[in-house]
Amino acid sequence: MARVPVFEPGGYRYIEAVFQYSGGVAAEPGHAIERARFLRPPPLAAGFAAVEAHLAALGRPTTAFCACELRSPAPFTETGFVEFNRLYVGTLERWGIYRDDVNPVARTNVCPRVEPPAEPVLYAFSYTVPAAAGGRGGFIVAGGGEAPEGKGNYRDHIVRRGDVSREGLRAKADYVVGEMERRLHALGFGWADALDTQVYTVHDIGFLVEDALVRRGATPGGLTWIYAHPPVVELEFEMDVRGAAREVVI
Repeated sequence: MARVPVFEPGGYRYIEAVFQYSGGVAAEPGHAIERARFLRPPPLAAGFAAVEAHLAALGRPTTAFCACELRSPAPFTETGFVEFNRLYVGTLERWGIYRDDVNPVARTNVCPRVEPPAEPVLYAFSYTVPAAAGGRGGFIVAGGGEAPEGKGNYRDHIVRRGDVSREGLRAKADYVVGEMERRLHALGFGWADALDTQVYTVHDIGFLVEDALVRRGATPGGLTWIYAHPPVVELEFEMDVRGAAREVVI
């Protein structure tokens, strides 16, 4: 069973996962999660500066930061992914969030196939605010592909590695949908609570949408297919799920 500790300085609980991100976050009582999307996603350093300014304007500490969505130029090698993540968590450490290889922040990082950014950019981020009386708290489930986290590498554990046939893609989708469902339940939610369900892949998924997603209840708010690669080479299918209490564009 997934461990779901509380990150008290941020007012949210999280699914314990790997050093680079958590499996998802949910607001604790008295808090709600807001998601802010950039109209024009900035490079990572400028994006983090914008996050600090946004939180300061709301009177929120940097520890309120609970999730982010990145866009990268192309899938990383496994070594390159680790190197990138070490740089990324340096900001979280400075903000008082990341400590002793424990990272409560959820994340999605994908690579657009068409017109990719020249460098990693910050597409959106989420944070906690005081909840209105009787309001929704909300959650963000981190992006996940067809390989379990924390196994030392992805390559040796990818579901149907290299198989992008219909059968291979169905097996990948079944695994990822199951993982999203597991994370939702760990946070105390189910598919009926999902406001936004995203799939990230460059493969045609039309044939599997009905049986693998819709009939499993995974798309109560519809399905957004984003034409992008997962962040590590040889991964082919990624998803994330959101139920933020409020969303804004900045």
